[in-house]
Amino acid sequence: MENYSKAKAVEQPCPSPFPDLPPTTPEVRVRDGSKIRNLMRYALSRMEPKPRVAEDEEKGQSRTDEGDVVAMETREVTGRSLTTEKSLSRNILFTATGKGVSKAITCVEIMKRRVKGLHQHTKLLYSTVDEVWEPLEPTAGLDSLTVSRNVPAIWILLSRDPVDSSLPGYQAPGNFDALWAHSAKEEAGAFGGQRHGQNKRKRGGGGSSGSSRGKGGSGRHTGRPKEPFKSQS
Repeated sequence: MENYSKAKAVEQPCPSPFPDLPPTTPEVRVRDGSKIRNLMRYALSRMEPKPRVAEDEEKGQSRTDEGDVVAMETREVTGRSLTTEKSLSRNILFTATGKGVSKAITCVEIMKRRVKGLHQHTKLLYSTVDEVWEPLEPTAGLDSLTVSRNVPAIWILLSRDPVDSSLPGYQAPGNFDALWAHSAKEEAGAFGGQRHGQNKRKRGGGGSSGSSRGKGGSGRHTGRPKEPFKSQS
């Protein structure tokens, strides 16, 4: 492919693995260049009664990254974009492909910490991306190439309503905090045991040093030979 350059990449639409969701369910599409601050601003506005208002919303302007947020519906109240309790959604969907998968997972974890009691259902699949490659020299007689690649994709559903726990990829509310608490407890125990071992070794070294000093007599040695005592006549 040294004689070609990539002209464009087109991601093929992927069917939703959650066909039973209401059509009004908000969807947050996370890309590699998306800003988590903008993504969470919209997501929290659909799940929290009183989301935080950004500086641009203070001026009555609501902005989002291109392609990040789908079907945004807000209500302007006294120059601010606030969501009423009646318009809160019961579900929210996070989707990402390729390098945006890790950022989507970060957004989901932030959402679960801010909004308690959310059931999580995760689906992993592949999405098809068609890449068009053009020859570097059009006069060389080379044709354009179209390469199809399968990239990993993730779909994460967060719901206030209970989800079938027998489905693969289900995570109950509160598992995140319990996991971190257990990990922190294990790390604290391992760190405490390590310090105990270090203190024990220090005590042992001090005892041997003290016993050698007691047998030798003087604790300090200057390294200079002792001069004979000269009597004064």
